[in-house]
Amino acid sequence: MKYLISIKYDGSKFYGFQRLKDNNTVQKKIEEALTIINKEPVEIKGAGRTDRGVHANDQKASFVLNINIDENHLQMALNSLVKPYIYITKVETVNDDFHARFNTLKKEYIYKINMGEFNPKDYDYILQVNRKLNIKEMKKCAKLFIGAHNFKNFVSGTRDNYDCIIYDIDFKVRNNILVIKFTGKSFYRYMVRNLIGTMLDIESKKITLEDIKNALDNPEVGKQFSTALPQGLYLNKIYY
Repeated sequence: MKYLISIKYDGSKFYGFQRLKDNNTVQKKIEEALTIINKEPVEIKGAGRTDRGVHANDQKASFVLNINIDENHLQMALNSLVKPYIYITKVETVNDDFHARFNTLKKEYIYKINMGEFNPKDYDYILQVNRKLNIKEMKKCAKLFIGAHNFKNFVSGTRDNYDCIIYDIDFKVRNNILVIKFTGKSFYRYMVRNLIGTMLDIESKKITLEDIKNALDNPEVGKQFSTALPQGLYLNKIYY
């Protein structure tokens, strides 16, 4: 039987999502739990990878079990083994050809920034800028990223393809917390953090909008912008 699970986790407690041999990761923890339940090794396929310190409100993963267990009992059994820093919010059965990553239609990330007084309790969950930001200038920057672009200058590491479509970037402020929401087809390594870092570079006048336009139009220029810290980033929702 093939299943799809929806996952919340506190990324500050893990070395990222992807399985690592000698470090605690979200994938490793869930696979160990499923192996206990299944009594045979289980490998999960995540909808996306999150780096160390990055959180998830609605990560997805698919996998196959050899045993026959209904969704509710599987959810309860999993949560008894993966809590307190991981929580399975939903379990559903899917077709045999379903893949959590390849069937994704779009993804949504959010990034949280504290513009108010420093709060040590939120340090692992919200970027502590602790000053009022010029959101108007950040929105001008964000507008340049919307649409289909080659994001090579905003992605860390080497890939065969850097093309990506960003459908929308939305800004909301509540109680001095700025939440920036990205909706797009796909996002690559450090991409959202690099886009946030670039917006903050614009806001602090370290770079200009022309620098960004040039980096988008000329992927080979090798322009380096700032990378925001992982604490404020959340994989918020996966759409199928």
